[in-house]
Amino acid sequence: MTEATLTSTSASHTARQVWTRTRGIVLAVVILLAAAVAIAAIRSGAQHGRLDPRSADPYGSRATAELLGDRGVSTRVVTTLDEARSAAGADTTLLVAAPDLLTDHQQADLRAATKNSGGRTILIAPDSPSLGTLAPGVTADPAISFRSTLSPSCDLPAARRAGSADTGGIRYSTSAPGADVCYPSDGLPTLLRIPAATGNGDTVVLGAPDILYNNRLDKQGNASLALQLLGSRPHLVWYLPSLSDTSATDAGKKTFLDLLPSGWLWGTLQLFIAAGLAALWRARRLGPLVPERLPVAIRASETVEGRARLYRKANARDRAATALRSTTRTRLAPLIGVSPAQAHAPEALLPALSARLAGDGQALHALLFGPPPSDDAALISLADQLDALEREVRRS
Repeated sequence: MTEATLTSTSASHTARQVWTRTRGIVLAVVILLAAAVAIAAIRSGAQHGRLDPRSADPYGSRATAELLGDRGVSTRVVTTLDEARSAAGADTTLLVAAPDLLTDHQQADLRAATKNSGGRTILIAPDSPSLGTLAPGVTADPAISFRSTLSPSCDLPAARRAGSADTGGIRYSTSAPGADVCYPSDGLPTLLRIPAATGNGDTVVLGAPDILYNNRLDKQGNASLALQLLGSRPHLVWYLPSLSDTSATDAGKKTFLDLLPSGWLWGTLQLFIAAGLAALWRARRLGPLVPERLPVAIRASETVEGRARLYRKANARDRAATALRSTTRTRLAPLIGVSPAQAHAPEALLPALSARLAGDGQALHALLFGPPPSDDAALISLADQLDALEREVRRS
């Protein structure tokens, strides 16, 4: 009977039970993965990414490339440093879509190829990681422009013809001689044109990519400014840095944290703060427990069996033994004339119990107040002995 009881109260789950409980979650994950793969497969042919001249997405630049093509300017997309370096020339405009993604070694090689090429180099929203090498003498201000649309306020012909444009983004300052500083925000420009020391080449630093986006090209003077800056030479090479470029394997002196965008670091910090707040919220005290009537009547045997499962799952023989002994002492106290307040005091309960049964006081002390059992068999034996003691007191 004891073996059957222990078997019936096992807390382990069968494989069927585990599958029944988790199949809904597994099915949802499979559906999400299948949907993600299907969407990626459907959209992969038509979409390329932000600032990609092949992309018709709102943040692509296909419209800019087509307008340039109508004016006789050819556009070629390159994704490696070798291609970008070999394309530099007096009749070429080299646009670098994400200069901050280039390693120190890549920046130095690209600068060496374009410095005296006689062509134009356009840097889109460069920041501190790339300005020192690709645009010497230019520094980025920590505070960005709060306005997107700005007035030219300079003598650069392309800016004067375009008028107001969406250049508001990173603000710059420069010590380069002869530089054109345009579209200022709070005194600092968001567009710079820095002439080369020798030849007819120049470098254009643009604080925001908005004038190149498909969904912003028809706003303000964006189209005019974009076509003039990108169409000054007959050939446009659009450099989209790629992680597949073998030259990107040299990270220079940058650490892993330096290579992570700042947004990821701040996002991770916010997640930790949110997790801490969630833990505090879930751990808060809601006040004392409020008794509540159960909607159905539960048999005492089911309650006992449920608690037994919990005790066994936690391997809490000490707590189970304490509960058995405490309940037995509570029931024995009124039978032998001991008040409920002293039911758990050995000096009050044991003398009265010994007088009633004329038994051994040490044996009773070990039974009612002894150490916890060492294994399940000892716990079962303790329960049987307590039950026998209570029956004997009731018969005496």
